[in-house]
Amino acid sequence: MFSNAIVRVPGKSLINGLSDSKDLGLPNYDNAIIQHKSYVEALKSCGLKVNVLKPCEEYPDSTFIEDVALVTPECVIITRPGAPTRRDEVSQIDSVLRKEFMNIEFIEAPGTIEAGDIMMVGSHYYIGLSARTNIYGAEQIIKLLKKYGLTGSTVELNDVLHLKTGLSYLEDNKLVICGEFINDPTFAQYDFIEIPVEESYAANCIWVNDTVIIPLGYPLTKAKISNAGFRVLEVDVSEYKKLDGGLSCLSLRY
Repeated sequence: MFSNAIVRVPGKSLINGLSDSKDLGLPNYDNAIIQHKSYVEALKSCGLKVNVLKPCEEYPDSTFIEDVALVTPECVIITRPGAPTRRDEVSQIDSVLRKEFMNIEFIEAPGTIEAGDIMMVGSHYYIGLSARTNIYGAEQIIKLLKKYGLTGSTVELNDVLHLKTGLSYLEDNKLVICGEFINDPTFAQYDFIEIPVEESYAANCIWVNDTVIIPLGYPLTKAKISNAGFRVLEVDVSEYKKLDGGLSCLSLRY
């Protein structure tokens, strides 16, 4: 169960964020603010206390706060983003986390890792090897997890930006899954909630205290997750989709 979340309000520089989805157009800042407020309210409705951080205009992607830190029950690991323009974002989260956590670790060069590539299942952490996360970063994460009695393993990515672009663990052995991961034997032990390719964006959803928050506008996904026994809450994050961002990217939950 989660008690807290940390989010960061997007700055007006959001329109300059990284994106491979240029065909969707630039995000509308005013709409992004409205959607972010709705996202915060959704987290609160699931029982979380939400720490809302001020915008960082110098870092256009900083609203995607998940990527800069991995929060575990035993420690916090400050990452080293694979996107060079995001590297200095870690300085903006370090002081925030130090107020709440004693055990803080850091990823060092040449390692790169973004926490969008890390999926927690109990005490085990799957780490996607992607354009943003390299083997050096993954090996450091696994070593640090082991230090605190946790475990980790790597997963090769081929098509998606981050591991959690196509996977979301919903507890009770239920795994939302899409695309390249469906036939990956790494995940064969889980009960699949398979997301059709036309709704692949909705594979990035978040379990928060027995509620699953999904992006608005994906009826097949909503039905599948509801039929699996979960309460479903929809939130519009269409402006963040334009920057390759999803629901999990927008918060640190612990």
